[in-house]
Amino acid sequence: MLSSARHTAHHADVVIVGAGLAGLSAAHHLTSAGLTVTVLETAPSPGGRMTTDVIDGFRLDRTGQLLNTSFPELLRTPGLDELRLRPFTPGVLVHADGRNHRTGELRGARRAFTTARAFAAARASRSAGLDQARLGAALARLAALPIDRMLARPDRPTAATLSSRGLPTRTVEGFLRPLLASLLSDPDLTTSSRCADLVLRGYARGRLCLPAGGAGTIPRLLADRLPPGTVRTGVHATSVGTTYVSTTGHGDLGCRSVVVATGARAAAELIPGLRLPGFHPVTVLHHTSDAPPMRDASLILTAGRRGPVAHTTVASAVDPDRAPAGRPLITSTVLGAAASLPVTELERAARAQLARVYDTSTAGWELVSAHHDPDAVPAMPAPHDVRRPVRLLSGLYVCGDHRDTSTVQGALFSGRRAAHAVLRDLGIRPGYGAQALRAA
Repeated sequence: MLSSARHTAHHADVVIVGAGLAGLSAAHHLTSAGLTVTVLETAPSPGGRMTTDVIDGFRLDRTGQLLNTSFPELLRTPGLDELRLRPFTPGVLVHADGRNHRTGELRGARRAFTTARAFAAARASRSAGLDQARLGAALARLAALPIDRMLARPDRPTAATLSSRGLPTRTVEGFLRPLLASLLSDPDLTTSSRCADLVLRGYARGRLCLPAGGAGTIPRLLADRLPPGTVRTGVHATSVGTTYVSTTGHGDLGCRSVVVATGARAAAELIPGLRLPGFHPVTVLHHTSDAPPMRDASLILTAGRRGPVAHTTVASAVDPDRAPAGRPLITSTVLGAAASLPVTELERAARAQLARVYDTSTAGWELVSAHHDPDAVPAMPAPHDVRRPVRLLSGLYVCGDHRDTSTVQGALFSGRRAAHAVLRDLGIRPGYGAQALRAA
Protein backbone atom coordinates (compact mmCIF):
# COMPACT_ATOMS: atom_id res chain seq x y z
CA MET A 1 0.00 0.00 0.00
CA LEU A 2 1.26 3.50 -0.87
CA SER A 3 0.78 6.30 1.60
CA SER A 4 2.60 9.31 2.97
CA ALA A 5 0.42 9.61 6.07
CA ARG A 6 2.63 7.60 8.42
CA HIS A 7 4.10 9.74 11.20
CA THR A 8 7.23 7.85 12.12
CA ALA A 9 10.51 9.19 13.45
CA HIS A 10 13.08 9.35 10.66
CA HIS A 11 15.29 6.29 10.67
CA ALA A 12 17.38 7.66 7.79
CA ASP A 13 17.12 10.22 5.05
CA VAL A 14 16.51 7.46 2.50
CA VAL A 15 15.43 3.84 2.92
CA ILE A 16 16.30 1.56 0.00
CA VAL A 17 14.47 -1.76 -0.34
CA GLY A 18 16.76 -4.29 -1.98
CA ALA A 19 20.53 -4.78 -1.76
CA GLY A 20 21.18 -5.84 -5.32
CA LEU A 21 23.39 -3.87 -7.67
CA ALA A 22 20.81 -1.12 -8.27
CA GLY A 23 20.10 -0.57 -4.58
CA LEU A 24 23.76 -0.60 -3.57
CA SER A 25 24.65 1.74 -6.44
CA ALA A 26 21.93 4.17 -5.33
CA ALA A 27 23.16 3.93 -1.74
CA HIS A 28 26.69 4.90 -2.74
CA HIS A 29 25.60 7.91 -4.76
CA LEU A 30 23.30 9.08 -1.94
CA THR A 31 25.86 8.64 0.85
CA SER A 32 28.47 10.36 -1.32
CA ALA A 33 26.12 13.36 -1.35
CA GLY A 34 25.96 13.38 2.46
CA LEU A 35 22.63 11.62 3.10
CA THR A 36 22.05 8.89 5.65
CA VAL A 37 20.83 5.69 4.04
CA THR A 38 19.45 2.34 5.21
CA VAL A 39 19.35 -0.57 2.76
CA LEU A 40 16.95 -3.41 3.60
CA GLU A 41 17.53 -6.88 2.17
CA THR A 42 15.31 -9.94 2.71
CA ALA A 43 18.10 -12.42 1.97
CA PRO A 44 20.87 -13.20 4.47
CA SER A 45 23.45 -11.39 2.32
CA PRO A 46 23.43 -8.61 -0.31
CA GLY A 47 23.72 -9.24 -4.02
CA GLY A 48 20.36 -10.36 -5.35
CA ARG A 49 20.95 -12.38 -8.54
CA MET A 50 24.65 -11.42 -8.43
CA THR A 51 25.34 -14.06 -5.79
CA THR A 52 28.26 -16.50 -5.72
CA ASP A 53 27.88 -19.76 -3.79
CA VAL A 54 30.95 -21.46 -2.32
CA ILE A 55 30.83 -25.28 -2.52
CA ASP A 56 33.87 -27.52 -1.90
CA GLY A 57 36.23 -24.65 -2.67
CA PHE A 58 34.48 -23.70 -5.92
CA ARG A 59 33.02 -20.22 -6.36
CA LEU A 60 29.82 -20.71 -8.35
CA ASP A 61 27.85 -17.86 -9.88
CA ARG A 62 24.08 -18.09 -9.98
CA THR A 63 23.91 -15.82 -13.02
CA GLY A 64 25.03 -16.41 -16.57
CA GLN A 65 25.30 -12.71 -17.43
CA LEU A 66 28.54 -11.57 -19.03
CA LEU A 67 30.38 -8.37 -18.09
CA ASN A 68 32.30 -6.06 -20.37
CA THR A 69 35.25 -3.84 -19.55
CA SER A 70 33.46 -1.06 -21.46
CA PHE A 71 30.58 -0.81 -18.95
CA PRO A 72 30.79 2.88 -17.86
CA GLU A 73 29.15 2.26 -14.48
CA LEU A 74 31.98 -0.01 -13.41
CA LEU A 75 34.08 3.16 -13.47
CA ARG A 76 31.47 5.61 -12.18
CA THR A 77 30.01 3.74 -9.22
CA PRO A 78 31.73 4.68 -5.95
CA GLY A 79 33.02 1.60 -4.17
CA LEU A 80 34.18 -0.36 -7.21
CA ASP A 81 37.72 0.99 -7.34
CA GLU A 82 39.02 -2.36 -6.03
CA LEU A 83 37.15 -4.47 -8.60
CA ARG A 84 39.41 -6.71 -10.65
CA LEU A 85 38.21 -7.95 -14.03
CA ARG A 86 39.42 -11.16 -15.66
CA PRO A 87 39.03 -10.82 -19.44
CA PHE A 88 38.33 -13.71 -21.77
CA THR A 89 40.73 -14.42 -24.62
CA PRO A 90 39.98 -11.76 -27.28
CA GLY A 91 37.14 -12.67 -29.59
CA VAL A 92 34.99 -15.74 -29.07
CA LEU A 93 35.01 -19.36 -30.17
CA VAL A 94 31.85 -20.38 -32.01
CA HIS A 95 31.05 -24.09 -32.12
CA ALA A 96 29.40 -24.92 -35.43
CA ASP A 97 29.59 -27.83 -37.86
CA GLY A 98 31.52 -29.88 -35.34
CA ARG A 99 34.36 -27.36 -34.98
CA ASN A 100 35.30 -24.31 -32.92
CA HIS A 101 35.98 -21.18 -34.99
CA ARG A 102 37.53 -18.04 -33.51
CA THR A 103 35.92 -14.81 -34.61
CA GLY A 104 34.99 -11.33 -33.45
CA GLU A 105 38.49 -10.46 -32.25
CA LEU A 106 39.22 -6.77 -31.66
CA ARG A 107 42.68 -5.35 -31.04
CA GLY A 108 44.58 -2.11 -30.75
CA ALA A 109 44.11 1.24 -29.07
CA ARG A 110 41.34 2.13 -31.52
CA ARG A 111 39.88 -1.41 -31.22
CA ALA A 112 40.70 -2.01 -34.87
CA PHE A 113 39.49 -5.31 -36.22
CA THR A 114 41.98 -7.96 -37.23
CA THR A 115 41.32 -10.97 -39.42
CA ALA A 116 44.47 -12.90 -38.60
CA ARG A 117 42.90 -15.48 -36.28
CA ALA A 118 39.31 -15.34 -37.50
CA PHE A 119 37.73 -18.70 -38.21
CA ALA A 120 40.91 -20.46 -37.07
CA ALA A 121 39.70 -23.87 -38.17
CA ALA A 122 38.75 -22.61 -41.64
CA ARG A 123 41.27 -22.18 -44.42
CA ALA A 124 42.63 -18.68 -44.91
CA SER A 125 40.38 -18.15 -47.88
CA ARG A 126 39.65 -14.87 -49.56
CA SER A 127 35.92 -15.10 -48.76
CA ALA A 128 36.56 -15.71 -45.05
CA GLY A 129 38.88 -12.70 -44.91
CA LEU A 130 36.27 -10.58 -46.64
CA ASP A 131 33.58 -11.69 -44.19
CA GLN A 132 35.79 -10.72 -41.28
CA ALA A 133 36.61 -7.36 -42.82
CA ARG A 134 32.90 -6.63 -43.19
CA LEU A 135 32.24 -7.70 -39.62
CA GLY A 136 35.10 -5.57 -38.36
CA ALA A 137 33.85 -2.53 -40.26
CA ALA A 138 30.31 -3.02 -38.92
CA LEU A 139 31.54 -3.31 -35.32
CA ALA A 140 33.84 -0.30 -35.74
CA ARG A 141 30.92 1.82 -36.99
CA LEU A 142 28.78 0.72 -34.07
CA ALA A 143 31.58 1.42 -31.58
CA ALA A 144 31.88 4.99 -32.84
CA LEU A 145 28.14 5.71 -33.00
CA PRO A 146 26.91 8.17 -30.33
CA ILE A 147 24.31 6.63 -28.02
CA ASP A 148 21.70 9.32 -28.73
CA ARG A 149 21.85 8.51 -32.45
CA MET A 150 21.63 4.81 -31.68
CA LEU A 151 18.52 5.30 -29.54
CA ALA A 152 16.92 7.39 -32.30
CA ARG A 153 16.87 4.41 -34.66
CA PRO A 154 13.57 2.56 -35.29
CA ASP A 155 13.03 -0.08 -32.62
CA ARG A 156 12.21 -3.58 -33.83
CA PRO A 157 12.73 -7.15 -32.61
CA THR A 158 16.42 -7.92 -32.93
CA ALA A 159 15.81 -11.05 -35.01
CA ALA A 160 14.13 -8.91 -37.68
CA THR A 161 17.17 -6.64 -38.00
CA LEU A 162 19.97 -9.19 -38.45
CA SER A 163 19.67 -9.38 -42.22
CA SER A 164 19.86 -5.59 -42.56
CA ARG A 165 23.31 -5.19 -41.04
CA GLY A 166 25.18 -5.66 -44.30
CA LEU A 167 26.76 -8.96 -43.25
CA PRO A 168 26.68 -12.32 -45.06
CA THR A 169 24.27 -14.93 -43.74
CA ARG A 170 27.13 -17.17 -42.59
CA THR A 171 28.49 -14.35 -40.41
CA VAL A 172 25.06 -13.53 -39.01
CA GLU A 173 24.25 -17.15 -38.15
CA GLY A 174 27.80 -18.17 -37.21
CA PHE A 175 28.64 -15.20 -34.99
CA LEU A 176 26.12 -12.41 -34.58
CA ARG A 177 23.07 -14.47 -33.64
CA PRO A 178 24.77 -16.69 -31.00
CA LEU A 179 26.67 -13.70 -29.58
CA LEU A 180 23.53 -11.57 -29.16
CA ALA A 181 21.56 -14.52 -27.79
CA SER A 182 24.17 -14.94 -25.03
CA LEU A 183 24.63 -11.23 -24.30
CA LEU A 184 20.85 -10.68 -24.11
CA SER A 185 19.96 -14.08 -22.55
CA ASP A 186 17.35 -14.29 -25.32
CA PRO A 187 17.75 -17.19 -27.78
CA ASP A 188 14.74 -16.08 -29.84
CA LEU A 189 16.07 -12.50 -30.13
CA THR A 190 12.72 -10.86 -29.43
CA THR A 191 14.66 -8.15 -27.60
CA SER A 192 14.53 -4.52 -28.73
CA SER A 193 17.04 -3.80 -31.48
CA ARG A 194 18.08 -0.65 -29.58
CA CYS A 195 19.05 -2.76 -26.58
CA ALA A 196 20.87 -5.18 -28.87
CA ASP A 197 22.79 -2.30 -30.43
CA LEU A 198 23.79 -1.06 -26.97
CA VAL A 199 25.22 -4.40 -25.87
CA LEU A 200 26.88 -4.99 -29.27
CA ARG A 201 28.41 -1.52 -29.06
CA GLY A 202 29.78 -2.45 -25.64
CA TYR A 203 31.27 -5.63 -27.10
CA ALA A 204 32.95 -3.64 -29.87
CA ARG A 205 34.43 -1.12 -27.44
CA GLY A 206 35.69 -3.45 -24.71
CA ARG A 207 36.45 -7.01 -23.65
CA LEU A 208 34.10 -9.64 -22.28
CA CYS A 209 35.19 -10.52 -18.77
CA LEU A 210 34.36 -12.07 -15.41
CA PRO A 211 34.79 -10.37 -12.03
CA ALA A 212 37.62 -11.95 -10.07
CA GLY A 213 36.31 -14.20 -7.33
CA GLY A 214 32.79 -14.47 -8.75
CA ALA A 215 29.85 -12.23 -9.55
CA GLY A 216 29.20 -11.79 -5.83
CA THR A 217 32.40 -9.76 -5.58
CA ILE A 218 30.62 -6.71 -7.01
CA PRO A 219 27.84 -6.40 -4.40
CA ARG A 220 30.27 -7.38 -1.65
CA LEU A 221 32.62 -4.54 -2.56
CA LEU A 222 29.72 -2.10 -2.74
CA ALA A 223 28.27 -3.21 0.60
CA ASP A 224 31.63 -3.22 2.38
CA ARG A 225 32.40 0.34 1.30
CA LEU A 226 29.16 1.79 2.67
CA PRO A 227 29.09 3.28 6.19
CA PRO A 228 28.83 0.56 8.88
CA GLY A 229 25.27 -0.50 9.56
CA THR A 230 23.91 0.81 6.26
CA VAL A 231 22.90 -2.62 4.92
CA ARG A 232 20.47 -4.61 7.07
CA THR A 233 19.93 -8.19 5.90
CA GLY A 234 17.12 -10.53 6.87
CA VAL A 235 14.57 -7.68 6.85
CA HIS A 236 11.45 -8.18 4.73
CA ALA A 237 9.61 -5.08 3.54
CA THR A 238 5.83 -5.49 3.26
CA SER A 239 4.69 -2.04 2.10
CA VAL A 240 6.18 1.31 1.17
CA GLY A 241 5.13 4.95 1.08
CA THR A 242 6.89 8.22 0.43
CA THR A 243 8.07 8.56 4.02
CA TYR A 244 8.12 5.03 5.44
CA VAL A 245 8.78 1.35 4.85
CA SER A 246 6.80 -1.26 6.80
CA THR A 247 8.61 -4.50 7.61
CA THR A 248 7.89 -7.89 9.11
CA GLY A 249 9.16 -7.99 12.68
CA HIS A 250 11.02 -4.67 12.51
CA GLY A 251 8.16 -2.20 12.50
CA ASP A 252 7.93 0.92 10.35
CA LEU A 253 11.06 2.77 9.32
CA GLY A 254 10.55 6.48 8.76
CA CYS A 255 12.51 8.48 6.19
CA ARG A 256 12.38 11.38 3.77
CA SER A 257 12.39 9.22 0.63
CA VAL A 258 12.01 5.56 -0.35
CA VAL A 259 13.76 3.76 -3.21
CA VAL A 260 12.44 0.34 -4.25
CA ALA A 261 15.42 -1.48 -5.75
CA THR A 262 14.19 -5.08 -5.76
CA GLY A 263 13.70 -7.34 -8.73
CA ALA A 264 10.78 -6.55 -11.00
CA ARG A 265 8.37 -9.06 -9.44
CA ALA A 266 8.97 -7.92 -5.87
CA ALA A 267 8.76 -4.27 -6.95
CA ALA A 268 5.35 -4.87 -8.54
CA GLU A 269 4.14 -6.41 -5.28
CA LEU A 270 5.29 -3.39 -3.26
CA ILE A 271 4.05 -0.80 -5.74
CA PRO A 272 0.54 -1.56 -7.05
CA GLY A 273 0.16 -0.67 -10.72
CA LEU A 274 3.84 -1.05 -11.58
CA ARG A 275 4.09 -2.96 -14.85
CA LEU A 276 5.54 -6.44 -14.53
CA PRO A 277 7.72 -7.42 -17.51
CA GLY A 278 8.18 -10.88 -18.90
CA PHE A 279 11.35 -12.78 -18.05
CA HIS A 280 14.01 -14.90 -19.74
CA PRO A 281 14.72 -18.03 -17.65
CA VAL A 282 18.33 -19.09 -17.17
CA THR A 283 19.97 -22.20 -15.76
CA VAL A 284 23.69 -22.21 -14.95
CA LEU A 285 25.49 -25.56 -14.81
CA HIS A 286 28.84 -25.92 -13.05
CA HIS A 287 30.94 -29.04 -13.73
CA THR A 288 34.38 -30.19 -12.70
CA SER A 289 36.57 -33.01 -13.98
CA ASP A 290 39.92 -34.65 -13.42
CA ALA A 291 41.55 -32.51 -16.11
CA PRO A 292 40.56 -29.28 -17.87
CA PRO A 293 38.90 -29.91 -21.26
CA MET A 294 40.91 -26.93 -22.56
CA ARG A 295 43.29 -24.41 -21.02
CA ASP A 296 42.28 -21.50 -23.23
CA ALA A 297 40.37 -18.72 -21.43
CA SER A 298 37.83 -18.40 -24.22
CA LEU A 299 34.09 -17.92 -24.23
CA ILE A 300 32.54 -20.59 -26.46
CA LEU A 301 29.23 -19.81 -28.15
CA THR A 302 27.12 -22.54 -29.71
CA ALA A 303 25.49 -21.97 -33.09
CA GLY A 304 22.60 -23.87 -34.62
CA ARG A 305 20.78 -24.80 -31.38
CA ARG A 306 22.10 -28.36 -31.42
CA GLY A 307 21.85 -28.67 -27.66
CA PRO A 308 20.64 -26.70 -24.64
CA VAL A 309 23.87 -24.81 -23.82
CA ALA A 310 24.11 -21.28 -25.25
CA HIS A 311 27.63 -20.55 -24.04
CA THR A 312 30.28 -22.27 -21.97
CA THR A 313 33.77 -21.62 -20.67
CA VAL A 314 36.44 -23.13 -18.48
CA ALA A 315 35.80 -20.48 -15.83
CA SER A 316 38.87 -21.46 -13.83
CA ALA A 317 41.06 -20.67 -16.86
CA VAL A 318 39.56 -17.18 -17.02
CA ASP A 319 39.58 -16.64 -13.26
CA PRO A 320 41.73 -19.07 -11.22
CA ASP A 321 40.11 -17.78 -8.00
CA ARG A 322 36.94 -19.73 -8.84
CA ALA A 323 38.31 -23.24 -8.28
CA PRO A 324 40.66 -25.06 -5.90
CA ALA A 325 44.12 -25.80 -7.24
CA GLY A 326 44.17 -28.62 -9.77
CA ARG A 327 40.39 -28.74 -10.24
CA PRO A 328 38.91 -27.13 -13.36
CA LEU A 329 35.54 -25.40 -13.24
CA ILE A 330 33.47 -25.58 -16.43
CA THR A 331 30.52 -23.16 -16.37
CA SER A 332 27.74 -23.46 -18.95
CA THR A 333 24.63 -21.34 -19.43
CA VAL A 334 21.28 -22.62 -20.69
CA LEU A 335 18.70 -20.18 -22.05
CA GLY A 336 15.10 -20.30 -23.22
CA ALA A 337 12.69 -23.21 -22.82
CA ALA A 338 15.50 -25.69 -22.18
CA ALA A 339 16.41 -23.80 -18.99
CA SER A 340 13.15 -25.01 -17.42
CA LEU A 341 13.79 -28.72 -18.03
CA PRO A 342 14.29 -30.99 -15.00
CA VAL A 343 17.95 -30.89 -13.97
CA THR A 344 18.56 -34.59 -14.67
CA GLU A 345 17.22 -34.35 -18.22
CA LEU A 346 18.90 -31.00 -18.87
CA GLU A 347 22.27 -32.10 -17.59
CA ARG A 348 22.21 -35.29 -19.67
CA ALA A 349 21.58 -33.28 -22.85
CA ALA A 350 24.18 -30.67 -21.83
CA ARG A 351 26.87 -33.32 -21.25
CA ALA A 352 26.32 -34.72 -24.74
CA GLN A 353 26.61 -31.24 -26.25
CA LEU A 354 29.64 -30.27 -24.16
CA ALA A 355 31.44 -33.46 -25.24
CA ARG A 356 31.17 -32.20 -28.83
CA VAL A 357 32.10 -28.63 -27.95
CA TYR A 358 35.21 -29.59 -25.98
CA ASP A 359 35.98 -32.68 -28.09
CA THR A 360 36.35 -34.88 -25.03
CA SER A 361 34.40 -37.39 -23.02
CA THR A 362 32.21 -35.87 -20.31
CA ALA A 363 31.27 -39.22 -18.77
CA GLY A 364 33.51 -38.59 -15.78
CA TRP A 365 32.46 -34.99 -15.21
CA GLU A 366 30.93 -34.13 -11.85
CA LEU A 367 28.00 -31.73 -11.58
CA VAL A 368 28.95 -29.38 -8.75
CA SER A 369 25.85 -27.18 -8.94
CA ALA A 370 22.85 -26.31 -11.11
CA HIS A 371 21.01 -23.05 -10.48
CA HIS A 372 17.72 -22.25 -12.21
CA ASP A 373 16.11 -18.81 -12.11
CA PRO A 374 12.80 -18.37 -13.97
CA ASP A 375 13.01 -14.59 -13.52
CA ALA A 376 16.72 -14.28 -14.28
CA VAL A 377 16.58 -11.54 -16.92
CA PRO A 378 13.71 -9.07 -17.45
CA ALA A 379 12.58 -9.18 -21.07
CA MET A 380 13.12 -6.09 -23.23
CA PRO A 381 10.83 -6.60 -26.26
CA ALA A 382 10.50 -3.90 -28.88
CA PRO A 383 9.54 -1.16 -28.42
CA HIS A 384 11.53 -0.79 -25.21
CA ASP A 385 12.22 2.39 -23.26
CA VAL A 386 15.81 2.05 -22.08
CA ARG A 387 15.29 4.93 -19.65
CA ARG A 388 12.00 4.08 -17.97
CA PRO A 389 11.06 6.58 -15.24
CA VAL A 390 12.62 5.96 -11.84
CA ARG A 391 10.67 8.73 -10.11
CA LEU A 392 7.08 7.68 -9.44
CA LEU A 393 6.28 10.69 -7.29
CA SER A 394 8.17 12.95 -4.91
CA GLY A 395 9.53 10.67 -2.21
CA LEU A 396 9.02 7.34 -4.02
CA TYR A 397 11.43 5.93 -6.60
CA VAL A 398 12.09 2.58 -8.26
CA CYS A 399 15.24 1.24 -9.90
CA GLY A 400 16.72 -1.98 -11.21
CA ASP A 401 17.68 -3.61 -14.49
CA HIS A 402 13.96 -3.67 -15.35
CA ARG A 403 14.03 0.15 -15.57
CA ASP A 404 16.97 0.39 -18.01
CA THR A 405 18.63 -2.53 -19.79
CA SER A 406 18.74 -6.06 -18.38
CA THR A 407 22.48 -6.01 -17.78
CA VAL A 408 24.90 -5.27 -14.96
CA GLN A 409 25.47 -1.89 -16.59
CA GLY A 410 21.70 -1.26 -16.63
CA ALA A 411 21.25 -2.14 -12.96
CA LEU A 412 24.11 0.10 -11.81
CA PHE A 413 23.02 2.98 -14.03
CA SER A 414 19.42 2.70 -12.88
CA GLY A 415 20.56 3.03 -9.27
CA ARG A 416 22.49 6.16 -10.16
CA ARG A 417 19.47 7.64 -11.94
CA ALA A 418 17.24 6.96 -8.94
CA ALA A 419 19.76 8.53 -6.56
CA HIS A 420 19.97 11.65 -8.71
CA ALA A 421 16.17 11.89 -8.80
CA VAL A 422 16.09 11.73 -4.98
CA LEU A 423 18.77 14.40 -4.71
CA ARG A 424 17.00 16.71 -7.15
CA ASP A 425 13.76 16.46 -5.17
CA LEU A 426 15.64 17.17 -1.95
CA GLY A 427 17.47 20.11 -3.52
CA ILE A 428 20.92 18.52 -3.14
CA ARG A 429 23.62 18.51 -5.79
CA PRO A 430 25.38 15.13 -6.11
CA GLY A 431 29.05 15.13 -5.21
CA TYR A 432 31.33 12.29 -6.11
CA GLY A 433 34.17 11.52 -8.46
CA ALA A 434 34.83 8.80 -11.01
CA GLN A 435 36.67 5.82 -9.66
CA ALA A 436 39.64 4.04 -11.19
CA LEU A 437 39.20 0.40 -12.24
CA ARG A 438 41.94 -2.19 -12.22
CA ALA A 439 41.85 -4.85 -14.93
CA ALA A 440 43.64 -8.08 -14.21
